[in-house]
Amino acid sequence: MTRTLHGFGLGLRPQHYDALLSADTNAVDWLEIVSENYLVDGGRPLSMLDRIGERWPLAMHGVSLDIGGSDPLDRDYLRALGKLAKRVRPALVSDHLCWTRHAGVQLHDLLPLPCNEDTLLHVATRVRQVQDALGRQLVLENVSSYLRFTSNTLEEAEFLSALVPDTGCGLLLDINNVYVNAHNHGIDAIRYLDVLPRHAVRQIHLAGHSEDALGSGLLIDTHDAPVCDAVWALYAHAMQRFGGVPTMIERDDHIPPLAELLGELEIARGIAANTRLERAAHRIALLQNLGNELPDLA
Repeated sequence: MTRTLHGFGLGLRPQHYDALLSADTNAVDWLEIVSENYLVDGGRPLSMLDRIGERWPLAMHGVSLDIGGSDPLDRDYLRALGKLAKRVRPALVSDHLCWTRHAGVQLHDLLPLPCNEDTLLHVATRVRQVQDALGRQLVLENVSSYLRFTSNTLEEAEFLSALVPDTGCGLLLDINNVYVNAHNHGIDAIRYLDVLPRHAVRQIHLAGHSEDALGSGLLIDTHDAPVCDAVWALYAHAMQRFGGVPTMIERDDHIPPLAELLGELEIARGIAANTRLERAAHRIALLQNLGNELPDLA
C-alpha cells in the first residue's frame, strides 16, 4: 500500500544508508530517492532501498525526464520509472520543470525553459502523456537559472500556476531555487510564493547554495552547504501561505554526517511549529473580533 508523506524528511544518500538503519526512526519522517540511482535490477543500492522502504515512506525524485525538451519522451525511461514505482510504492513521483536532452544526448543538467504560451502548451501535453504512462500525478519542481529568455511573456510562478489546472500536476517548491533566482534575476521572492496555488504544493525542498567563484555576483544552486538564514526566512513565509507541506533537506555535495542534517531538520520543525502557533493566534484574534462586532441579542 502506498504511504503518504507528512512532516520532515531527507534526501536519501548512500553515505547515510547504515546510519539511517541504525538511527531512531522518529528523527526522520520520510525519505526522497533520486530515481535514476535505482533504475537497475539488483545490486546493493536496490537491496538497501528495500530495507529502508520497509521503515519509511518514500518519494521518487527524477532528474532526466526532460519534460520541457524537444526530443520525444523516452518511453524506455518511463517504463523503468513505472517499474521502480511499483516496487517502491512512493507517495510522490517528481521531476523538474526543465529540459535535459537534445538530439538523443542526455546533457545531465537541469536547463531552464522560456516561460510563454507556446512552452506552456508543449509542457502541458508532455505532462499529460507522462501521467498517462505512469498512471499517477506528476509533481514538478521549479529550477534555478542563470539567464532569462527574451521570449518570456510569463513569470515562472504564473507559468506553474497555469500548468496546474491544465494538467492536474502537483508542485514541488524548492525554496532555495526561488531565493537564488530572486537574487540572480531581481524578482520578488515573496510575490513568487504568493502567486502559486496553495492546493498544488505537495512537497518542499530546502538546500544551500554558493556564490559564483568567478565573481559574477550570481548565486549557484550547488546543494553543498547548509540552508542560509534568508532561505529559512522565505521558508517561514511559505509555511504561512501553504501550511504543513512535507519538507525535506536536500544535500548533494560536501555531504555531512547524518546528525548535521538532522539538526537542520530540527530548524525546519521549529519554524513550522512557530508558524502554526502564529496562524492559530491569528484565527483566535479574528474570532474574538467577530464576536465583539456581533449585536447583543439578550
